[in-house]
Amino acid sequence: MTQPGGLLAANVMHFGRLLRRAGVAVGPAEVVAAVRALGFVDIGQRAVVQAALRCVMVHRHEDREIFDQAFALFWRNPDAGKFAAILAAMEGRAPEEERAPPGSRRLAEAMSAAKERPPRDDAKQEIDATLTFSEREKLSQMDFEAMSAGEIARAKSEITKLRLPLDQRRTRRWRPSAAGRRSDLQATIRASMRTGGEIFSIARTERVIKPPPLVVLCDISGSMARYAQILLHFIHSVANEREQVSVFLFGTKLSNVTRQLRHRDPEIAFQMVSRLVPDWSGGTRIGEAVQKFNKQWARRVLGQGAVVLLVTDGLDRDGAQGLAENMERLHRSCRRLIWLNPLLRWEGFSPKTQGARAMLPHVDEFRPVHNLASLGALIASLSAPAPARGAAINDWKEVPHG
Repeated sequence: MTQPGGLLAANVMHFGRLLRRAGVAVGPAEVVAAVRALGFVDIGQRAVVQAALRCVMVHRHEDREIFDQAFALFWRNPDAGKFAAILAAMEGRAPEEERAPPGSRRLAEAMSAAKERPPRDDAKQEIDATLTFSEREKLSQMDFEAMSAGEIARAKSEITKLRLPLDQRRTRRWRPSAAGRRSDLQATIRASMRTGGEIFSIARTERVIKPPPLVVLCDISGSMARYAQILLHFIHSVANEREQVSVFLFGTKLSNVTRQLRHRDPEIAFQMVSRLVPDWSGGTRIGEAVQKFNKQWARRVLGQGAVVLLVTDGLDRDGAQGLAENMERLHRSCRRLIWLNPLLRWEGFSPKTQGARAMLPHVDEFRPVHNLASLGALIASLSAPAPARGAAINDWKEVPHG
Protein backbone atom coordinates (compact mmCIF):
# COMPACT_ATOMS: atom_id res chain seq x y z
CA MET A 1 0.00 0.00 0.00
CA THR A 2 1.35 3.41 -0.97
CA GLN A 3 -0.02 6.71 0.18
CA PRO A 4 -1.01 9.13 -2.61
CA GLY A 5 1.40 11.99 -2.79
CA GLY A 6 1.46 15.46 -4.29
CA LEU A 7 -1.84 17.32 -4.49
CA LEU A 8 -4.01 14.22 -4.90
CA ALA A 9 -5.08 14.12 -1.24
CA ALA A 10 -6.02 17.81 -1.32
CA ASN A 11 -7.98 17.28 -4.54
CA VAL A 12 -9.89 14.40 -2.96
CA MET A 13 -10.77 16.71 -0.07
CA HIS A 14 -12.08 19.40 -2.46
CA PHE A 15 -13.97 16.74 -4.40
CA GLY A 16 -15.65 15.64 -1.16
CA ARG A 17 -16.67 19.25 -0.45
CA LEU A 18 -18.21 19.50 -3.92
CA LEU A 19 -20.24 16.35 -3.30
CA ARG A 20 -21.41 17.67 0.07
CA ARG A 21 -22.56 20.95 -1.48
CA ALA A 22 -24.48 18.92 -4.09
CA GLY A 23 -26.40 17.10 -1.35
CA VAL A 24 -24.39 13.86 -1.06
CA ALA A 25 -23.70 12.74 2.50
CA VAL A 26 -19.90 12.97 2.53
CA GLY A 27 -17.94 13.73 5.70
CA PRO A 28 -14.31 13.63 6.86
CA ALA A 29 -14.48 9.85 7.33
CA GLU A 30 -15.40 9.32 3.68
CA VAL A 31 -12.64 11.66 2.51
CA VAL A 32 -10.01 9.83 4.59
CA ALA A 33 -11.30 6.47 3.32
CA ALA A 34 -11.15 7.76 -0.25
CA VAL A 35 -7.50 8.82 0.12
CA ARG A 36 -6.64 5.41 1.55
CA ALA A 37 -8.56 3.60 -1.21
CA LEU A 38 -6.51 5.33 -3.89
CA GLY A 39 -3.41 3.74 -2.38
CA PHE A 40 -4.71 0.29 -3.34
CA VAL A 41 -5.55 0.99 -6.99
CA ASP A 42 -3.77 2.15 -10.12
CA ILE A 43 -4.54 5.85 -10.31
CA GLY A 44 -3.63 5.81 -13.98
CA GLN A 45 -6.91 4.02 -14.78
CA ARG A 46 -9.78 6.48 -14.64
CA ALA A 47 -12.57 3.89 -14.38
CA VAL A 48 -10.81 2.10 -11.51
CA VAL A 49 -10.35 5.37 -9.59
CA GLN A 50 -14.01 6.29 -10.11
CA ALA A 51 -15.17 2.89 -8.86
CA ALA A 52 -12.90 3.06 -5.82
CA LEU A 53 -14.08 6.53 -4.82
CA ARG A 54 -17.73 5.61 -5.40
CA CYS A 55 -17.42 2.57 -3.12
CA VAL A 56 -16.26 4.60 -0.14
CA MET A 57 -18.00 7.95 -0.70
CA VAL A 58 -21.53 6.95 -1.82
CA HIS A 59 -23.88 5.25 0.63
CA ARG A 60 -27.26 5.78 -1.07
CA HIS A 61 -28.33 4.45 -4.43
CA GLU A 62 -29.97 7.75 -5.42
CA ASP A 63 -26.60 9.55 -5.04
CA ARG A 64 -24.82 7.47 -7.68
CA GLU A 65 -25.86 9.67 -10.62
CA ILE A 66 -24.82 12.85 -8.80
CA PHE A 67 -21.45 11.28 -7.97
CA ASP A 68 -20.79 10.17 -11.57
CA GLN A 69 -21.58 13.66 -12.90
CA ALA A 70 -19.43 15.33 -10.24
CA PHE A 71 -16.55 12.95 -10.96
CA ALA A 72 -16.72 13.67 -14.70
CA LEU A 73 -16.70 17.42 -14.06
CA PHE A 74 -14.20 17.72 -11.24
CA TRP A 75 -11.50 15.33 -12.39
CA ARG A 76 -11.52 16.63 -15.95
CA ASN A 77 -11.32 20.37 -15.27
CA PRO A 78 -13.17 22.03 -12.37
CA ASP A 79 -13.20 25.39 -14.16
CA ALA A 80 -14.21 24.14 -17.62
CA GLY A 81 -17.11 25.93 -19.26
CA LYS A 82 -18.16 23.36 -21.86
CA PHE A 83 -20.90 21.64 -19.91
CA ALA A 84 -24.02 22.62 -21.81
CA ALA A 85 -26.36 20.46 -19.76
CA ILE A 86 -25.19 21.99 -16.50
CA LEU A 87 -25.40 25.56 -17.73
CA ALA A 88 -28.83 24.90 -19.19
CA ALA A 89 -30.00 23.55 -15.86
CA MET A 90 -28.75 26.71 -14.11
CA GLU A 91 -30.69 28.87 -16.57
CA GLY A 92 -33.86 26.79 -16.28
CA ARG A 93 -33.82 25.54 -19.88
CA ALA A 94 -32.99 22.28 -21.69
CA PRO A 95 -30.08 22.03 -24.12
CA GLU A 96 -30.80 21.43 -27.78
CA GLU A 97 -29.08 18.06 -27.98
CA GLU A 98 -30.43 16.38 -24.83
CA ARG A 99 -32.03 17.20 -21.53
CA ALA A 100 -29.83 17.86 -18.52
CA PRO A 101 -29.41 14.70 -16.41
CA PRO A 102 -31.05 14.47 -12.96
CA GLY A 103 -29.19 16.36 -10.25
CA SER A 104 -27.45 18.69 -12.70
CA ARG A 105 -29.03 21.80 -11.18
CA ARG A 106 -27.74 21.01 -7.71
CA LEU A 107 -24.31 20.14 -9.10
CA ALA A 108 -24.18 23.38 -11.08
CA GLU A 109 -25.02 25.38 -7.98
CA ALA A 110 -22.33 23.49 -6.04
CA MET A 111 -19.74 24.22 -8.74
CA SER A 112 -20.62 27.91 -8.83
CA ALA A 113 -20.49 28.08 -5.03
CA ALA A 114 -17.01 26.60 -5.12
CA LYS A 115 -15.78 29.54 -7.20
CA GLU A 116 -17.14 32.16 -4.83
CA ARG A 117 -14.59 33.54 -2.43
CA PRO A 118 -15.53 33.68 1.24
CA PRO A 119 -15.89 37.17 2.69
CA ARG A 120 -12.94 38.66 4.54
CA ASP A 121 -13.00 38.47 8.30
CA ASP A 122 -12.53 42.22 8.64
CA ALA A 123 -15.38 42.97 6.23
CA LYS A 124 -18.39 44.43 7.93
CA GLN A 125 -21.51 42.34 7.31
CA GLU A 126 -24.96 43.83 7.64
CA ILE A 127 -28.21 41.90 7.46
CA ASP A 128 -31.40 43.74 6.61
CA ALA A 129 -34.38 41.71 7.81
CA THR A 130 -36.90 44.53 7.61
CA LEU A 131 -38.90 43.09 4.73
CA THR A 132 -38.36 39.39 5.47
CA PHE A 133 -41.86 38.76 6.80
CA SER A 134 -43.57 40.90 4.18
CA GLU A 135 -41.69 39.20 1.35
CA ARG A 136 -42.71 35.78 2.65
CA GLU A 137 -46.30 36.93 3.02
CA LYS A 138 -46.23 38.31 -0.52
CA LEU A 139 -44.86 35.01 -1.81
CA SER A 140 -47.59 33.02 -0.07
CA GLN A 141 -50.30 35.13 -1.73
CA MET A 142 -48.76 35.22 -5.21
CA ASP A 143 -50.35 33.14 -7.94
CA PHE A 144 -48.14 30.31 -9.21
CA GLU A 145 -48.79 31.35 -12.81
CA ALA A 146 -47.53 34.90 -12.16
CA MET A 147 -44.26 33.85 -10.48
CA SER A 148 -40.85 34.39 -12.00
CA ALA A 149 -38.22 31.63 -12.10
CA GLY A 150 -36.66 32.83 -8.83
CA GLU A 151 -40.03 33.07 -7.09
CA ILE A 152 -40.95 29.58 -8.28
CA ALA A 153 -37.69 28.27 -6.82
CA ARG A 154 -38.50 29.89 -3.47
CA ALA A 155 -42.06 28.56 -3.60
CA LYS A 156 -40.78 25.03 -4.22
CA SER A 157 -38.46 25.42 -1.25
CA GLU A 158 -41.39 26.45 0.96
CA ILE A 159 -43.52 23.59 -0.38
CA THR A 160 -40.96 21.01 0.73
CA LYS A 161 -41.47 22.20 4.32
CA LEU A 162 -45.23 21.52 4.27
CA ARG A 163 -46.55 18.47 6.10
CA LEU A 164 -49.87 16.70 5.62
CA PRO A 165 -51.10 14.88 8.77
CA LEU A 166 -54.45 13.42 7.67
CA ASP A 167 -57.02 12.88 10.40
CA GLN A 168 -56.66 9.51 12.10
CA ARG A 169 -59.25 6.83 11.37
CA ARG A 170 -60.19 3.69 13.31
CA THR A 171 -59.62 0.44 11.39
CA ARG A 172 -61.00 -3.07 11.89
CA ARG A 173 -57.68 -4.41 13.10
CA TRP A 174 -56.59 -4.87 16.70
CA ARG A 175 -53.13 -5.02 18.24
CA PRO A 176 -51.83 -6.13 21.66
CA SER A 177 -51.78 -3.36 24.25
CA ALA A 178 -51.42 -3.50 28.02
CA ALA A 179 -53.75 -0.50 28.34
CA GLY A 180 -56.30 -1.81 25.84
CA ARG A 181 -59.99 -1.88 26.77
CA ARG A 182 -60.74 -5.20 25.04
CA SER A 183 -59.65 -8.51 26.57
CA ASP A 184 -58.09 -11.15 24.29
CA LEU A 185 -59.17 -14.62 25.48
CA GLN A 186 -57.05 -16.58 22.97
CA ALA A 187 -53.86 -14.71 23.84
CA THR A 188 -54.61 -15.12 27.55
CA ILE A 189 -54.98 -18.91 27.20
CA ARG A 190 -51.81 -19.17 25.11
CA ALA A 191 -49.90 -17.24 27.77
CA SER A 192 -51.26 -19.51 30.52
CA MET A 193 -49.80 -22.59 28.81
CA ARG A 194 -46.34 -21.33 29.73
CA THR A 195 -47.27 -21.29 33.42
CA GLY A 196 -48.98 -24.70 33.66
CA GLY A 197 -52.46 -23.40 32.95
CA GLU A 198 -52.41 -20.68 35.61
CA ILE A 199 -53.71 -17.27 34.46
CA PHE A 200 -51.70 -14.46 36.01
CA SER A 201 -52.80 -11.63 33.70
CA ILE A 202 -55.43 -10.86 31.10
CA ALA A 203 -54.14 -10.04 27.61
CA ARG A 204 -55.71 -6.93 26.12
CA THR A 205 -55.89 -5.31 22.71
CA GLU A 206 -56.66 -1.91 21.27
CA ARG A 207 -58.06 -0.72 17.96
CA VAL A 208 -55.48 0.22 15.32
CA ILE A 209 -55.81 3.90 14.38
CA LYS A 210 -54.03 5.28 11.33
CA PRO A 211 -54.57 7.92 8.63
CA PRO A 212 -56.55 6.86 5.53
CA PRO A 213 -54.92 6.36 2.12
CA LEU A 214 -54.46 9.44 -0.04
CA VAL A 215 -55.09 9.33 -3.80
CA VAL A 216 -54.16 12.27 -6.06
CA LEU A 217 -55.54 12.68 -9.59
CA CYS A 218 -53.72 15.63 -11.17
CA ASP A 219 -54.50 17.29 -14.51
CA ILE A 220 -51.35 18.02 -16.58
CA SER A 221 -53.02 19.56 -19.65
CA GLY A 222 -51.87 22.81 -21.20
CA SER A 223 -54.06 25.02 -18.99
CA MET A 224 -52.85 23.21 -15.84
CA ALA A 225 -49.19 22.61 -16.72
CA ARG A 226 -47.74 25.49 -14.64
CA TYR A 227 -49.78 24.59 -11.56
CA ALA A 228 -49.14 20.85 -11.92
CA GLN A 229 -45.39 21.44 -12.17
CA ILE A 230 -45.32 23.15 -8.78
CA LEU A 231 -47.93 20.93 -7.12
CA LEU A 232 -45.85 17.87 -7.99
CA HIS A 233 -43.23 19.11 -5.52
CA PHE A 234 -45.85 19.10 -2.79
CA ILE A 235 -47.12 15.66 -3.86
CA HIS A 236 -43.55 14.32 -3.97
CA SER A 237 -42.93 15.56 -0.43
CA VAL A 238 -46.14 13.93 0.83
CA ALA A 239 -45.46 10.65 -0.99
CA ASN A 240 -42.02 10.35 0.65
CA GLU A 241 -43.28 11.35 4.09
CA ARG A 242 -46.18 8.95 4.55
CA GLU A 243 -47.40 5.56 3.38
CA GLN A 244 -50.42 4.70 1.21
CA VAL A 245 -50.14 7.61 -1.22
CA SER A 246 -51.10 6.95 -4.85
CA VAL A 247 -50.51 9.55 -7.57
CA PHE A 248 -52.02 9.59 -11.07
CA LEU A 249 -51.47 12.16 -13.82
CA PHE A 250 -53.88 12.60 -16.68
CA GLY A 251 -54.23 14.66 -19.83
CA THR A 252 -55.42 12.60 -22.73
CA LYS A 253 -54.23 9.44 -20.93
CA LEU A 254 -54.02 8.26 -17.33
CA SER A 255 -50.54 7.50 -15.95
CA ASN A 256 -49.69 5.98 -12.57
CA VAL A 257 -46.53 7.73 -11.28
CA THR A 258 -46.67 6.51 -7.68
CA ARG A 259 -43.50 4.44 -7.93
CA GLN A 260 -41.54 7.21 -9.66
CA LEU A 261 -42.44 9.83 -7.02
CA ARG A 262 -41.26 7.48 -4.27
CA HIS A 263 -37.68 8.32 -5.20
CA ARG A 264 -36.33 10.63 -2.51
CA ASP A 265 -34.35 12.83 -4.89
CA PRO A 266 -36.96 15.17 -6.46
CA GLU A 267 -34.94 15.88 -9.60
CA ILE A 268 -34.49 12.20 -10.39
CA ALA A 269 -38.15 11.52 -9.54
CA PHE A 270 -39.41 14.21 -11.92
CA GLN A 271 -37.03 13.02 -14.64
CA MET A 272 -38.54 9.53 -14.33
CA VAL A 273 -42.05 11.00 -14.43
CA SER A 274 -41.30 13.01 -17.58
CA ARG A 275 -40.12 9.86 -19.34
CA LEU A 276 -43.26 7.97 -18.36
CA VAL A 277 -45.92 10.62 -19.11
CA PRO A 278 -46.34 11.22 -22.88
CA ASP A 279 -49.13 13.83 -22.82
CA TRP A 280 -47.77 16.69 -20.70
CA SER A 281 -49.27 20.07 -21.68
CA GLY A 282 -51.65 18.46 -24.17
CA GLY A 283 -55.43 18.19 -24.21
CA THR A 284 -57.74 17.00 -21.42
CA ARG A 285 -60.14 14.06 -21.30
CA ILE A 286 -61.32 14.10 -17.70
CA GLY A 287 -64.23 11.71 -18.20
CA GLU A 288 -62.07 9.11 -19.93
CA ALA A 289 -59.33 9.40 -17.29
CA VAL A 290 -61.76 9.01 -14.38
CA GLN A 291 -63.42 6.07 -16.13
CA LYS A 292 -60.08 4.31 -16.57
CA PHE A 293 -59.20 4.98 -12.92
CA ASN A 294 -62.52 3.54 -11.74
CA LYS A 295 -62.07 0.46 -13.89
CA GLN A 296 -58.39 -0.35 -13.29
CA TRP A 297 -57.31 1.25 -10.02
CA ALA A 298 -60.27 2.07 -7.76
CA ARG A 299 -60.45 -1.33 -6.06
CA ARG A 300 -56.70 -1.33 -5.46
CA VAL A 301 -56.20 2.09 -3.89
CA LEU A 302 -59.58 3.31 -2.61
CA GLY A 303 -59.96 0.96 0.36
CA GLN A 304 -59.89 1.88 4.05
CA GLY A 305 -61.75 5.18 3.65
CA ALA A 306 -59.41 6.79 1.12
CA VAL A 307 -59.31 10.56 0.53
CA VAL A 308 -59.15 11.65 -3.14
CA LEU A 309 -57.70 14.96 -4.34
CA LEU A 310 -58.84 15.80 -7.88
CA VAL A 311 -56.68 18.63 -9.27
CA THR A 312 -58.13 20.08 -12.48
CA ASP A 313 -59.72 23.22 -13.89
CA GLY A 314 -62.69 21.25 -15.25
CA LEU A 315 -62.03 22.09 -18.92
CA ASP A 316 -62.85 18.84 -20.73
CA ARG A 317 -61.89 18.30 -24.36
CA ASP A 318 -64.74 15.80 -24.91
CA GLY A 319 -67.46 18.11 -23.64
CA ALA A 320 -67.97 16.23 -20.35
CA GLN A 321 -69.04 13.04 -22.12
CA GLY A 322 -69.63 10.38 -19.45
CA LEU A 323 -68.03 12.60 -16.81
CA ALA A 324 -71.04 12.84 -14.48
CA GLU A 325 -71.50 9.04 -14.29
CA ASN A 326 -67.81 8.37 -13.65
CA MET A 327 -67.59 11.14 -11.03
CA GLU A 328 -70.59 9.68 -9.23
CA ARG A 329 -68.94 6.27 -9.12
CA LEU A 330 -65.67 7.77 -7.86
CA HIS A 331 -67.58 9.69 -5.18
CA ARG A 332 -69.25 6.51 -3.92
CA SER A 333 -65.92 4.64 -3.83
CA CYS A 334 -64.07 7.02 -1.50
CA ARG A 335 -64.78 8.60 1.87
CA ARG A 336 -63.90 12.16 0.85
CA LEU A 337 -63.56 13.68 -2.63
CA ILE A 338 -61.98 17.15 -2.82
CA TRP A 339 -61.83 19.09 -6.07
CA LEU A 340 -58.89 21.52 -6.27
CA ASN A 341 -59.40 24.12 -8.99
CA PRO A 342 -56.98 27.03 -9.66
CA LEU A 343 -59.80 28.97 -11.36
CA LEU A 344 -61.35 29.55 -7.93
CA ARG A 345 -58.76 32.27 -7.40
CA TRP A 346 -61.10 34.57 -9.34
CA GLU A 347 -63.72 36.16 -7.11
CA GLY A 348 -66.41 36.00 -9.78
CA PHE A 349 -65.81 32.38 -10.77
CA SER A 350 -68.90 30.39 -11.68
CA PRO A 351 -68.93 26.74 -12.89
CA LYS A 352 -70.42 27.40 -16.33
CA THR A 353 -68.45 24.87 -18.41
CA GLN A 354 -69.97 21.46 -19.10
CA GLY A 355 -67.16 19.70 -17.26
CA ALA A 356 -67.50 21.83 -14.13
CA ARG A 357 -71.28 21.38 -14.02
CA ALA A 358 -70.94 17.62 -14.39
CA MET A 359 -68.31 17.36 -11.62
CA LEU A 360 -69.57 19.76 -8.98
CA PRO A 361 -72.57 17.71 -7.69
CA HIS A 362 -70.30 14.75 -6.92
CA VAL A 363 -67.56 16.33 -4.79
CA ASP A 364 -67.47 16.95 -1.03
CA GLU A 365 -65.29 20.06 -1.10
CA PHE A 366 -64.41 22.64 -3.75
CA ARG A 367 -61.16 24.49 -3.02
CA PRO A 368 -58.71 26.79 -4.83
CA VAL A 369 -55.11 25.69 -5.37
CA HIS A 370 -53.13 28.54 -6.90
CA ASN A 371 -50.67 29.73 -4.24
CA LEU A 372 -48.93 28.72 -1.03
CA ALA A 373 -51.76 30.09 1.11
CA SER A 374 -54.30 27.83 -0.61
CA LEU A 375 -52.04 24.82 0.01
CA GLY A 376 -51.87 25.77 3.69
CA ALA A 377 -55.67 25.96 3.85
CA LEU A 378 -55.91 22.53 2.19
CA ILE A 379 -53.54 21.02 4.76
CA ALA A 380 -55.58 22.52 7.60
CA SER A 381 -58.76 21.05 6.13
CA LEU A 382 -57.30 17.58 5.65
CA SER A 383 -55.79 17.57 9.13
CA ALA A 384 -59.15 18.34 10.74
CA PRO A 385 -62.00 15.81 11.11
CA ALA A 386 -63.93 15.34 7.89
CA PRO A 387 -67.13 17.42 7.66
CA ALA A 388 -70.52 15.89 6.96
CA ARG A 389 -70.68 14.51 3.43
CA GLY A 390 -71.55 17.30 1.03
CA ALA A 391 -71.70 19.99 3.73
CA ALA A 392 -68.65 21.91 2.48
CA ILE A 393 -69.82 21.97 -1.14
CA ASN A 394 -73.28 23.09 -0.07
CA ASP A 395 -71.72 25.98 1.85
CA TRP A 396 -69.78 26.98 -1.28
CA LYS A 397 -72.93 26.91 -3.42
CA GLU A 398 -74.70 29.28 -1.03
CA VAL A 399 -71.99 31.92 -1.46
CA PRO A 400 -72.55 34.23 -4.47
CA HIS A 401 -69.85 33.78 -7.12
CA GLY A 402 -70.79 36.36 -9.72
